[in-house]
Amino acid sequence: MKITHALTLALLVTHAASFAQTKWDLASAYPATNFHTENLQQFASDVDKASAGKLKITIHANAALFKAPEIKRAVQGGQAQAGEILLVNYQNEWQLFGADGLPFLADSYDESTKLYKAQKPALEKKLGDQGMNLLYAVPWPPQGIYSKKPLATAADLKGIKWRAYSPATSRIAELVGAQPVTVQAAELSQAFATGVVEATMTSGASGVDSKLYENLKYYYDMQAWLPKNAVIVNKAAFDALDKPTQAVVLKAAADAEARGLAASKRVNVESIEKLKANGMAIVVPSAQLKADMKKVGDTMVKEWLDKSGPEGKAVVDAFSKP
Repeated sequence: MKITHALTLALLVTHAASFAQTKWDLASAYPATNFHTENLQQFASDVDKASAGKLKITIHANAALFKAPEIKRAVQGGQAQAGEILLVNYQNEWQLFGADGLPFLADSYDESTKLYKAQKPALEKKLGDQGMNLLYAVPWPPQGIYSKKPLATAADLKGIKWRAYSPATSRIAELVGAQPVTVQAAELSQAFATGVVEATMTSGASGVDSKLYENLKYYYDMQAWLPKNAVIVNKAAFDALDKPTQAVVLKAAADAEARGLAASKRVNVESIEKLKANGMAIVVPSAQLKADMKKVGDTMVKEWLDKSGPEGKAVVDAFSKP
């Protein structure tokens, strides 16, 4: 009798524990080996440990759950409780999402951090209005140009099939006379292998992820901008957590933001070395190419300020303060 009673009690306790456990799906578009994804895995692990298993977050890497452009809407609609998005992908929806994709506005890690601080209050408000919370953001390494052929000036990009992944990268193509072709990260390697595209601007890390050295010869280290990945959560899902678990998530997110920035800096150096080791020519851009692309950047910042209005001006003004 006593054994039966003890078993019943144990089953009730087990049931209560499983009932109290919350499970989240977090959608990401990047490979499991990418530093952003490794950071997400650590974030999920930290939450699991610190919440004593009350909140379990499953990371779905490499666009397995949703493709990159679908992730924000999926989180907003609650199909996934959380997700990682490349902010610049959503510039057409709201101009300020594209602030960190403007060429040569913020072109170093320090400048990128400064821009994030200027952008963050508006970002949090916008996402909040859309039923989401911003958990943390991490910059990609600085962007350079990958090309099949050598580039001395921007004129050498005329007519070339240029991989675009955001409104800003499409606009660069238009301004230099290239043909923009939209290709997401997961399809990048194949697009170059099959000749769908011949050049792109992306980070050293993405170049290694997609093994661009297999199909391309040159990487021009432009240090043009540092776009950010933001990790977002459905507001209703977050609000449904008890206060101690919410605190655990926010602490793990703050740790992930700091850890991700350090990882991005490390990966920037390592990626350039890996590209070089695999036979890619790492080229310092000529003064002319740099000047040509800076001109493109100036045009784009002006266009962005015209479109973003007072909100955009407030961000750039805050960023520009010494």
